[in-house]
Amino acid sequence: MRVHDLAHGRAGDKGNTSNISVIAFDEAGWRILREQLTEAVVARAFAHVATGPVIRYELPRLQALNFVIQGALGGGVTRSLAQDAHGKSLSSLMMTIELPGTP
Repeated sequence: MRVHDLAHGRAGDKGNTSNISVIAFDEAGWRILREQLTEAVVARAFAHVATGPVIRYELPRLQALNFVIQGALGGGVTRSLAQDAHGKSLSSLMMTIELPGTP
């Protein structure tokens, strides 16, 4: 099972930091995401683009997780040569993460 099976995502940026929210479709998905989509899992998925830590914030009333991924934007919008200078496609990467404790 992948994140996109349980949720949708939104991404934003500030400098060299990407901010990605994962919003569950329902309560069942929220429980799985809350347990399985850890900082460590996200850090492994983003290891090829991020140089800094991953911090996870829980928003239970919204059934959402917000991940702040530092050093993920190649120096920031004005410094990076990346095609996706704002890191919006990073939410797509988040959606492809395979959850370790699911079939």
